Amino acid sequence: MNVLALVTDAFGGFGGIAQYNRDLITALAQCQAVGRVVVLPRHAGAGFTLPAEVQQLDPRSGRVSYTLSALRAARTAGPFHAIFCGHLHLAPLGAVIARLFRVPLWLQLHGFEAWGPIPRMQHWAAEQACLVTAVSRHTRRCFLRASDLASGRVRVLPNTVQSGFAPGPKPDYLIERHHLRGKKVLLTVGRLAGEERGKGHDKVMQALPRLAREGADLAYVIAGEGSDRPRLEALARRLGIERQVLFVGLIEPRELPDYYRLADVFVMPSIQEGFGIVFLEAAASGLASIGGNNDGSVDALAEGAIGFTVDTEDKDRLAATIAEALTGGGRDPGQVQRFRFENFAQHVADLTNAHLLGGRAGACGDGLASQQIRATAVAQGFLE
Repeated sequence: MNVLALVTDAFGGFGGIAQYNRDLITALAQCQAVGRVVVLPRHAGAGFTLPAEVQQLDPRSGRVSYTLSALRAARTAGPFHAIFCGHLHLAPLGAVIARLFRVPLWLQLHGFEAWGPIPRMQHWAAEQACLVTAVSRHTRRCFLRASDLASGRVRVLPNTVQSGFAPGPKPDYLIERHHLRGKKVLLTVGRLAGEERGKGHDKVMQALPRLAREGADLAYVIAGEGSDRPRLEALARRLGIERQVLFVGLIEPRELPDYYRLADVFVMPSIQEGFGIVFLEAAASGLASIGGNNDGSVDALAEGAIGFTVDTEDKDRLAATIAEALTGGGRDPGQVQRFRFENFAQHVADLTNAHLLGGRAGACGDGLASQQIRATAVAQGFLE
């Protein structure tokens, strides 16, 4: 079975979705039933290595160019026996291709884009899928509330964590680079996107003055880049903690494990995480972690077995939890083993065998004829 994967980014990309796509595509390519996976990303960097049996086409960021490239790949780079769609925003295109070529569609859900309300064409596309997977129970519940899909068609496939994240001594080169000798370090890793202000950076910053009054010599390292950085920098100045807060920008993948080892506590009291792979990376690195109690973070923290879950609106509780985590409590390193790649890959193989092998597009969707689907797609701008 050959698979065409339509994704926002994967190999050469940054962030949790890119990493999830890389892991899933790698696991998919390892399945005995799968011969080849061809990946078409919208965005990609350079200098990456592809797993065996995986081919990644040149990225196409524009909507029209991506649509045309996807249709061209489906027609000429196959034959394909299944379509994997790595984001709900791409689902209408994936559904059209799956129906035109009469192959099953696998749709992946990540986070708040699937929490609702679901746009009409994306809802239609989800109905065409033989398999829908969500990174967490929270995302699955939200999606089921926002759609009318049968619950049995939506499965949970949580993130996995790479073997490169492991405990170790604090790296001297990072201590010297950021002048952190003798300090306790809090760490958050995530995008600083202006349209996504729910990761909780500001809540951690507001807790720092209280922790300082209690005698903690803290530095707060914020890793990530985006349009919200100026607002957060201004908040640090307003709170008088600009010397405690270090904005280190986008971290190179080769240095990321060392940044986790640099830290004493990982903290991201988010209200918008679909899952939060960074919690797994932190836990695998031996860190106590703190996350929100009302989003996908609960799954990533194994309902408190891996780290603390807190009410993100309770500032006093957050500060007290940070102080407790700094003492070394709140983690069970063994719990992260359930998220290792071997278990993830077996889950992918089971889903592939159960839902894609022998699948037929006509048995998965709503029975519309290909001509009707094509006309709808043209009217909505997904096909020229």
